[in-house]
Amino acid sequence: MSTTDEPKSDKDQPTAAAPPRPERSVSRKDSTTIGGEKLAYTATAATVNLKDAAGKDRASLFTVSYVLDGTKDPATRPVTFCFNGGPGSSSVWLHYGAFGPRRVDMPDTVPAPPPPYAVVDNPHGLLDLTDLVFIDPVGTGFSLPAGDAKAEDYHGIDPDIESVGELIRRWLDRNGRWASPKLLAGESYGTTRAAGLAGWLQDAGVTLNGLALISLATDFQNFVFEPGNDLPSILYLPAYTAVAWYHHRLPRQPEALGPLLDQVRRFAIEEYAPALLQGARLDPARKHRLARRLHSYTGLPAADLERRELRIDNMWFSRALLGPGPHGVGRLDARYVGPDLDLTGTSLTRDPSYDAALGAFTTVVNDELRRHLGWEQDEPYQVLSGTVNQGWKWERKDRMGFPSTTADLRRALIANPHLQVLFCNGIYDLATPFFAAEHTADHLGVPAELRANLQVALYEAGHMMYFHPPSREKLKADLAALYARAVPRR
Repeated sequence: MSTTDEPKSDKDQPTAAAPPRPERSVSRKDSTTIGGEKLAYTATAATVNLKDAAGKDRASLFTVSYVLDGTKDPATRPVTFCFNGGPGSSSVWLHYGAFGPRRVDMPDTVPAPPPPYAVVDNPHGLLDLTDLVFIDPVGTGFSLPAGDAKAEDYHGIDPDIESVGELIRRWLDRNGRWASPKLLAGESYGTTRAAGLAGWLQDAGVTLNGLALISLATDFQNFVFEPGNDLPSILYLPAYTAVAWYHHRLPRQPEALGPLLDQVRRFAIEEYAPALLQGARLDPARKHRLARRLHSYTGLPAADLERRELRIDNMWFSRALLGPGPHGVGRLDARYVGPDLDLTGTSLTRDPSYDAALGAFTTVVNDELRRHLGWEQDEPYQVLSGTVNQGWKWERKDRMGFPSTTADLRRALIANPHLQVLFCNGIYDLATPFFAAEHTADHLGVPAELRANLQVALYEAGHMMYFHPPSREKLKADLAALYARAVPRR
């Protein structure tokens, strides 16, 4: 049989256009209590269809908004657009863990109990400060491609920014909120998106008042462990010390962590970084001494550190910290401990901090949207899509090297000198370490007069610091301070 007679594979067949998905919405009146005050609001789940230049539908994005009842002048009421990361994650974590009027009630540092899961009023929600719009990018939540578009058309840094930016403009149009103060709140890869959006929206004439960037991930060189990239080993070191201190694995365990972290920060920049930059030229005797210093700061065996050329990747640390045995500490939150899938391995293959919350949040978002709010849809709600994550396209327009949106953030700060930015990071986060956030803040390259626009806040928790009750309270206070700086008083 000639090649021209062979049957075509599925990928060679023309892609059938997705059936039309008319825009729709459902609303519900409800109330919550924050700071002892009962707040009445309207919750609305809705889809917004994005269109191409010919007016054809290209995507259907799902949002849930919470708008305080009784506001007469929209110019007096901020609106905050919220999203999580992944990439491939829905907005469920910020929605039902931190900012929304209702949150999942679950214990900290241990797996959630079996169902049923409790949903309670969130006294640390943000509705007293701002209206809220939770956005699920294409391929997450209930958001889908439309027409002849494919989901992967949106699964890259720039197309993701453009689609979410267009959604924000459409939401402002339809809800008459152009006069409102506007803020973005993103977590993890959501900070990558938010920093990029700050530049995109600025270019589109949408002036932002503030950004809340939680578990910062705007520059991937800071935390991608690859040969030749020594920066992650340097920037993770203070987090390794914090985690080792938490689990009592340091050879000498100080009572207070703060002074020790200051010492490790100085060591990382002044001694550790220059040594790693020497590579194979590093004097063996100096390498031996530094391995012993690293042992004192991490609890890891000095011989192993020396054998690994003084470089410590986060997955090895997570598995090695507790010593021989099947248990490791969490990547997202290293306060969590659990058995690994590979009982004899040397690198973490299961994150106990992620598994602890997944079932509860998946159950709650489906129950809240379908039963409590009344949204009817046959497709599953995609809490976190591995397909989206694994197929993500990391290249950017006019940029080479590691993915980054730090330059977009810098451009937005310079173009809009009133923009207020808050970095929030947990000290026990081994996915996006806190010292990397401090490094980004110190290397933004903005004029001295704009540096006061950027604040960095740290929490005694992990990636989702709002799982930890004291940190959830502190996060709310830090965000209230951000809104006070960002939103003009009238």
